[in-house]
Amino acid sequence: MKPLKEYTIQFVGLKLGKHHFDYQIDEKFFELFEYDDFNDVNVEVDLLFEKKTTLLELHFKAKGIVNVNCDTSNEPYDQKIEGDFNLVVNFGDEYNDENEEILIIPHGEYEINVAQYIYELIILSMPIKRIHPGIADGTLKSEILEKLEELSPKGIEEKEESEDIDPRWNTLKKLLTDK
Repeated sequence: MKPLKEYTIQFVGLKLGKHHFDYQIDEKFFELFEYDDFNDVNVEVDLLFEKKTTLLELHFKAKGIVNVNCDTSNEPYDQKIEGDFNLVVNFGDEYNDENEEILIIPHGEYEINVAQYIYELIILSMPIKRIHPGIADGTLKSEILEKLEELSPKGIEEKEESEDIDPRWNTLKKLLTDK
């Protein structure tokens, strides 16, 4: 993936110790992964890369705003996200990424691409249910919300109470109380 080349870190030339890498993530980044749930993305990812003699430690921190559509009203809104992730890169005989916090790469490798880890960090930092803040405080007005309110069970009960009840049901209700 040549477009993700800027997320490749060549660790062979780095000195032992801590190194900082900053990435500005936008919607073009997610287009490379063919992920289109976000309308707009403005996330800063700070990567603290620590090179040690036998392993590498990566500490990711993401913070920013993602514009998404509300799951209830389908109205777009800005969702603040914040997340972090730690990854240990060890060297072994063959590539192994079965453990989500430990990556084993072959001894001859000289670089690592962190794009997949940034992608997963941002996706997993999103709340499971995306609710527009205007729904919680009642300031959002939309046709969808009005229709949902009308069709909610509470609205149906109010309609039933206002309708005339067939007198035959009253007789049946007496059977329940006449024991």
